[in-house]
Amino acid sequence: MSDRFVYVTYIRTTPEKLWEALLKPEFTKIYWFGVTMQSEWKKGAGWKMIFDDGRVADTGEILEIEKPKRLVIKWRNEFMPELKAEGYSRCTIELEPVADSVKLTVLHEIDKTGSVFIEKVAGGWPKILASLKSMLETGKPLAEIASTPR
Repeated sequence: MSDRFVYVTYIRTTPEKLWEALLKPEFTKIYWFGVTMQSEWKKGAGWKMIFDDGRVADTGEILEIEKPKRLVIKWRNEFMPELKAEGYSRCTIELEPVADSVKLTVLHEIDKTGSVFIEKVAGGWPKILASLKSMLETGKPLAEIASTPR
C-alpha cells in the first residue's frame, strides 16, 4: 500500500517556460520558499533543494527526464527528522500543452500508508504551484510563501 498526492493545474504559458521555471534556481528561489535546486538534470544524477540560508531541504535522484514533458525524482526530506525517517518518495511532474496553456500534473507518492510526508506535501504543493502559476501569469509570486520555512 502507498500514500499519494495528486495536483493538477493549468498555467497560461508554454511548456518550455514552465519547464525552465520548475528547474532553474533563479526561478525556484522566487516562488518556492526561497529554495534553489541543484542537479545535472539527467537520468541518474543527484538532486537537492537548498534553502536560502544554506540548509539542505530535500535530496534524491533523477529517475526519468524528458524535457519539457516529464520529470521523475526520487525524493527524501532532509530537514525534518520525522519526514526523513519515512525514507524516499517519488515525485512525477508532467507537462502537457493545452491550447494557450500547459496542464501541469504533480504526483507525489510513497510506499507507506499513513505517511506524514505525504500529508505535508499535500499542504505544500498547492501553495508552491499557485505561486508558480501567479509568477508565470502575472510576474509576481504569492508573497506568503516567499520566505524560508523555519
